[in-house]
Amino acid sequence: MHLLILNAGSSSLKYRLFSADGLADSGHGTVDRIGLASAHQSHHWRDGEGVWQATTENLAVADHGAAFALIRRHLAEAADGLAIAAIGHRVVHGGDHFSAPATIDDRVEAAIEALIPLAPLHNPASLAVIRLCRREFPRLPQAAVFDTAYHQTLPERAWRYAVPDTLYRRHQVRRYGFHGISHSHVAGRAATYLQRPLAALKLISLHLGNGASAAAIDGGQCIDTSMGMTPLEGLVMGTRCGDIDPAVIFHLARERGDDLAAVEQLLLAESGLKGLCGASDMREIRTRTAAGDAQAQLALDIYGYRIRKYIGAYFAALGGVDALIFTAGVGENHPQVRALACQGLDRLGIAIDPARNAAATGEIAEIQHPGANPRILVIRTNEELEIARQLSDLISTG
Repeated sequence: MHLLILNAGSSSLKYRLFSADGLADSGHGTVDRIGLASAHQSHHWRDGEGVWQATTENLAVADHGAAFALIRRHLAEAADGLAIAAIGHRVVHGGDHFSAPATIDDRVEAAIEALIPLAPLHNPASLAVIRLCRREFPRLPQAAVFDTAYHQTLPERAWRYAVPDTLYRRHQVRRYGFHGISHSHVAGRAATYLQRPLAALKLISLHLGNGASAAAIDGGQCIDTSMGMTPLEGLVMGTRCGDIDPAVIFHLARERGDDLAAVEQLLLAESGLKGLCGASDMREIRTRTAAGDAQAQLALDIYGYRIRKYIGAYFAALGGVDALIFTAGVGENHPQVRALACQGLDRLGIAIDPARNAAATGEIAEIQHPGANPRILVIRTNEELEIARQLSDLISTG
């Protein structure tokens, strides 16, 4: 028996299989570029002898329903019709309705639909896959695991904006935070690695990918996070600006005649690293900085400086830190970014060892100077495994 984890993006559908007993990784795959003629599917699975196999194919995929049909066909053929015990769905936005995973029923489905205005790119895709799975597998237990749920422990002073109260009461204008599944996963991994109870730890988690966020975690509970009502707030990202003066929007409307849709597109898809140097991929930026490209170096400096500011702020909010965690694609794979993020923080005890930083590989690694405190950890995130764990816990409690 297996747990099937589904992660629907605006133009992609990812899946991963875990054994229901022990949560061993049994296979995974992606259908991306949904809606385009050049859509791509890839699948990786263990054969009967435990050897990983892989297939890829380019084809047209009209919608998420067609993508799921491809995944079902692959599972039936390559995995010999393996049995599914339950299905877990990643849902980006749970608003302030959900602070934990929820067994999906009509009420939960309606709540996810009602939150579409807060996540117009992601919740519709998740909802489409949820509805399809409920029709196809009406007897299977299914659960929604929300990226925002982990941040529902923020105190009100951290999640309220200083705007008229009616904007929250009537229009849900508040800070929600995202990447909660990843932050929760690496916090638990850190506690296990450090051999200390999570309830006794103060952690700063840095999820650095194309999207990026920081989280201050006290005793296993998030007390602050950098993303806000949407994933636009906070750190500099691949194509998102992060923190910005809201008056920029008014200025662009007056000076350039931009409408709201144009400004939204500018800040979401044309800003961040891409806006600063024309590239959003950190690998390309590192190559260009090594070649002396001034614009790429400036982009990298701004990126690292914004992270440093959040580390300092969360150090103050927590009243000290036991461990600083780097995770996700950039955080796990780019020593130069980790070094920039910690530059000049020696007075807080945060000091990276260059050799350990350069050599960090595997599921978890320490990169601080030996004996230094706080510990600095590079931890490989696994959001699908975290969803599977939460799904398994939900099933076991009935």
